[in-house]
Amino acid sequence: METMNTDALDRLAAVIESRLPSRGGDAEQSYVARLLHKGPDAFLKKIGEEATEVVMAAKDADHGGDRQKIVNEVADLWFHSMVALAHYGLTPRAVIEELERRAGTSGIEEKALRKAQAREASND
Repeated sequence: METMNTDALDRLAAVIESRLPSRGGDAEQSYVARLLHKGPDAFLKKIGEEATEVVMAAKDADHGGDRQKIVNEVADLWFHSMVALAHYGLTPRAVIEELERRAGTSGIEEKALRKAQAREASND
């Protein structure tokens, strides 16, 4: 697998983390700080909205719409997902590591493995 350049994600993650309430993020000065100050309901709602907008942009592209809108909406979805990661003390790097761990594994096999692991955990 090619090595991903994660510099842009790392820089954005650092900015988002700097907006955490625990780091003095000012909800009056920063959209991210405002989302984080409002708590999970605010940014989780945005993730849902952005995911829907990705779907709508893709459906539009299927009928001749501008494919760039898909990129724009996915960027919004990733951004808001990164806000959630920061809130929960996680980083984009953890997501990339998980994607790299899954590389070369069939999606069907991966899903079956996760289901089996969940069953084992619920039986413990």
